[in-house]
Amino acid sequence: MKFGLIGVPSSAGAHGPGQEKAPSALRKAGLLGALREAGLELEDLGDLPVARFSPDRADRKRQSQSRVVKVARQVADAVATAVERELIPMLLGGDCTITLGVVAGLLRHQPDLGLLYFDGDADLTTPETTHSGIFDSMGVAHLIGQGDADLAHIGPRFPLLPQDRIVLFGFHPYEIEPEESRVLASSAMAKYPVTSMDDRPFELAAQARTRLEERARAIAVHF
Repeated sequence: MKFGLIGVPSSAGAHGPGQEKAPSALRKAGLLGALREAGLELEDLGDLPVARFSPDRADRKRQSQSRVVKVARQVADAVATAVERELIPMLLGGDCTITLGVVAGLLRHQPDLGLLYFDGDADLTTPETTHSGIFDSMGVAHLIGQGDADLAHIGPRFPLLPQDRIVLFGFHPYEIEPEESRVLASSAMAKYPVTSMDDRPFELAAQARTRLEERARAIAVHF
């Protein structure tokens, strides 16, 4: 089992610039060496082009939409190429929108896919409900077919994932928007808020994994 490491130096969908520096910083900090010392067989596939956040005054509800879509498509191509080489893609971001590209790329080879979304936010706002226009907080909404049409349709199918193949793990229920709460209330996604796991995080993590294994042949992890 060999991993293919892909850097995505992008803050295109973020709340501000800076996240595009993360892949380089993680490499300089010795991440690759630490992973290899831990026993992982790893090939460094390099970085995708840098995409830096800049405010979009033309469309405040869809900040840098074209750049976010471009990065997601680049990620999808890189992930699909890695899988073709029988590598397990491991990505260094970058803002949360790169997960859309990861899922889109994996689906080209494995349609029976589930997603563990390990994040402090549910990322269920859309351009219609957002207060910031930042796509970083809209990732899951686009995975389930809501929001911007160009971004939601970047993969080989629409929606990218059925709701029952997504597990939201670790989000803080008191920090999500009211519109997100309404979506969650009627959603088939499994929900494990951080407030539920003070004394049993490992037990709940095992439950989340089992749920996905019962529904999908492959699992992507966002964290």
